[in-house]
Amino acid sequence: MTSSAGIKASVQSQFGAASAEYAVAAVHIAGADLDRMLAEADLQPGHRVLDVGSGAGHSTLAFARAGARVTGVDLTAEMVETGRDLARREGLDNADFKQGDAERLPFATDLFDRVTCRLCAHHFADVPAALREMRRVLKPDGLLLLCDSVAPEDDARDAFFQQFETLRDRSHVRNYRVSEWEQMLREAGFSPQTLDRWNLDIDFDAWVERMHTPADRVAALRELAERADPAAREHFLFTGRPGTFLIPICLIRG
Repeated sequence: MTSSAGIKASVQSQFGAASAEYAVAAVHIAGADLDRMLAEADLQPGHRVLDVGSGAGHSTLAFARAGARVTGVDLTAEMVETGRDLARREGLDNADFKQGDAERLPFATDLFDRVTCRLCAHHFADVPAALREMRRVLKPDGLLLLCDSVAPEDDARDAFFQQFETLRDRSHVRNYRVSEWEQMLREAGFSPQTLDRWNLDIDFDAWVERMHTPADRVAALRELAERADPAAREHFLFTGRPGTFLIPICLIRG
């Protein structure tokens, strides 16, 4: 099993090289999931928001545009710089970015009114530790909004999804099931409520190019999709629009 340090080094290597691609990735810039997160946040004047795993900064900037004072924190230095650059371009002086580890957040206890985490937790080496940290930095009446890609509850389709994701990206750790997320959130001290589920329509070529997936792994991914059992093919709609498939995501409030 890969060590925690090895996972984090892989994340930094993979996403450091891909920061420019993530700056212009449509699936991260906007979407129904981000719109719903903003609506559910119920932002009030003076609210402070922490965006954990901020990546290129799209969620951070969206909450800043909505009027909150937002800090994005990410493990990868290049992603932090990308977020800062995008904030400067928009003139958003209420958004700042800091390099840091989700499992050891560099912030005081009870500091933030809202914590967000969007489409990144499947790269965390220790999700329970990260959730405990999110709970620590939230005010007692604070709110967590967590959105991530999720695995099917069925064992066979779950295993297929993990293999498919890992072939594309060596830094992938695990897409958790909704039932697993709810249990981990309860154990971290949250009262979880799954608010909604969506399917992200993924363009396969853009998906692998964004992460610089080597050609032999791209070929293996195509072969894996072609020989997937009917249940997996139906779940991820490999038989849908040519060159696309679906990744299921959910939004959970804690």
